[in-house]
Amino acid sequence: MRLQPAIIAVLVFCACWSSTGASAGVVPRVGDLSKVDLEFMSQQRQSLQDMAALNLGRQFNGNRDQDLELLQALLDRKLVRADQTLELQAMGVVIGDLLAQELDMHWVIYEDREGRSRALRYKATDEFLFPITMIARRQEVGNQTPVVDIYQKAHDIIFEKIPPLPFQ
Repeated sequence: MRLQPAIIAVLVFCACWSSTGASAGVVPRVGDLSKVDLEFMSQQRQSLQDMAALNLGRQFNGNRDQDLELLQALLDRKLVRADQTLELQAMGVVIGDLLAQELDMHWVIYEDREGRSRALRYKATDEFLFPITMIARRQEVGNQTPVVDIYQKAHDIIFEKIPPLPFQ
């Protein structure tokens, strides 16, 4: 059977549309962190904690200003370098924990056509942050944006979307 050029064009168009346009509308899946995710994140936090204690004599304690300063010190003293992706992503976990604490967010798994990511979600909304890579992706290309600025930008993105409480 020989297909006419017009039919071929329609088939090619449909194939392209279904692999690009239709998938662009795919709703991401959001779920709870697995036990493996929780354990991995715990190990990431602990590795940074150990590094800070050993090299700087300080520890992360959940105080935003102090923890952001400590993250910056790890970068400034080259204890975490641009080629240390796992350590940079561990720094993202620490930033994420601070954002979660301040903005009433929680860790989730976010899956879309790009892959599976650990993300922060604001309540049950469609507002997400991806702190794991916030420092890593910048450092890996030589961007020296201060940690406090990275944190503040992420904070502001969500904060401006939080509705005001009544009677305030």
